[in-house]
Amino acid sequence: MNFYWPSLIGVFLGFAFGVGCALAVMYSIYMGGYRAAVRDSQLPAPPERYTKALEKNSANS
Repeated sequence: MNFYWPSLIGVFLGFAFGVGCALAVMYSIYMGGYRAAVRDSQLPAPPERYTKALEKNSANS
């Protein structure tokens, strides 16, 4: 077995699975937050956490 096959396998496992898994985790976090934001935007009254964040933001400005 020469040098090239183990290094190619290592590069594939490191980049393909490593970067792919990291992107999958970031995508799931993004989609979970996006769905929650859309759900909260459709409520008749904004959530208490949202109003507190607005008050805090306007006090800092």
